[in-house]
Amino acid sequence: MMTLEKIAEIANVSRSTVSRVINNDPDVSEKTRIRVNQVIEQINYQPNRIARSLAGGRTGVIGLMVPMRVSALFTDPFFSIIIQGVCSACNRLNRNVMLWLGEPEYERRTVRPFLQNHILDGVIIASMLMDDPVLNALIEGDMPFMLIGRYPANSDVSYVDVDNQNAAFEMVSHLSRIGLRRIATITGPLNMIAGYDRLEGYKNAMRACGLRMDEGLIAKGDFTEQGGYFAMQQLLPCKPEAVFAASDTMAIGALRAAKDAGLKVPEDLAIVGFDDMPFALNTDPPLTTIRQPIQRSGEIAAQTLIDMIDRPNSAHHHIILPTELVIRSSCGSLIG
Repeated sequence: MMTLEKIAEIANVSRSTVSRVINNDPDVSEKTRIRVNQVIEQINYQPNRIARSLAGGRTGVIGLMVPMRVSALFTDPFFSIIIQGVCSACNRLNRNVMLWLGEPEYERRTVRPFLQNHILDGVIIASMLMDDPVLNALIEGDMPFMLIGRYPANSDVSYVDVDNQNAAFEMVSHLSRIGLRRIATITGPLNMIAGYDRLEGYKNAMRACGLRMDEGLIAKGDFTEQGGYFAMQQLLPCKPEAVFAASDTMAIGALRAAKDAGLKVPEDLAIVGFDDMPFALNTDPPLTTIRQPIQRSGEIAAQTLIDMIDRPNSAHHHIILPTELVIRSSCGSLIG
């Protein structure tokens, strides 16, 4: 196996000189640098990046934690798009990504030892649960971290998010403007900030539009297609005129449940979603939804975290990205 000692012997320099060349130390003569690099190129030597990083106090590894069940991670396209964004930024900035796929219960048991083993330079948490021990451990520790999703309980926590409340408000207000009165919602998990905020936006819009709020028009979902299907079945006896599903994935389940019940969308019932997933344009009918920059959120989370790692005393970051109401035929109107 080729070692620094072997390279030093071939180049007729000391081992420490070889190390300085590999680490781009400026205190090496250009003549010596060229000679050592020629030897390295000739033998195709690949330095151990992790070992070099550890020697400098960094590993170059960013952790991406998703506190969801493994099955949800691979069935909900939201997470794959987030991962693409994080990986794209990390690749561009020469960082590696470690994806934590543990079940939430497992994460709770193992998070503190994991965070203390110095494998990671920093952590990104996507779709955080309220009062999650993973977040509490990070707040108590000294590792830089970034959330995808706001955290109102602590202003010192950095995050990137969209304004879920205002986006939901805009959607429900649109349904009211086109003459729909009995507007129901399928919520996301209410122990997640996004699920909670989108429900609050629905309620605020119902009040602002002078619409009667009926608890029977609120069904709890879980951001899965099956959850959207079951929630829609609960709503149908209340005869809503429109249903705002807090994610496109749940809206797909709601569309299927409406079809199975013999209803036509949008003739009998309007159904709208949130996210503007790639499939939203190809549903039958095409889905009215809120477009949010999912991949961009992952990219910004990674970029910001790396900046926090490189500049430890930088300020906290609260980044809100814009959303857009995308009107298609599932709501029965193409007029904004």
